[in-house]
Amino acid sequence: MKTILVVDDEEAIRLLYREELSDAGYQVRVAANASEALRMMQQARPDLMTIDIKMPGMDGIELLRKVRETDRDLPIIICTAYGDFKRDFGTWASDAYLTKSADLAELKEKIRELLGRA
Repeated sequence: MKTILVVDDEEAIRLLYREELSDAGYQVRVAANASEALRMMQQARPDLMTIDIKMPGMDGIELLRKVRETDRDLPIIICTAYGDFKRDFGTWASDAYLTKSADLAELKEKIRELLGRA
């Protein structure tokens, strides 16, 4: 079973993603901030990460940079409410950039694409 690490400071988003992605057949771990995500990655590498951009402390762009320093192959999806960050050079290291929506069909499709699942 593929593992997804969801990094988002909004509890409602973490709960929604955990429920929806678990129902889609993934093991889901959640982190409320970048520091927690980095600690979790030291324990076990996920198969894919979703990262919010705007978080207190270290933001998602900085987390993306730190992850890429040690793991260039980990699929990472930026999931944010802010579409304007798509032009930020720092987000280009991600594999996908999606705007948050209550409908997770686009996110699920991108995850299947990145993980090679039909």
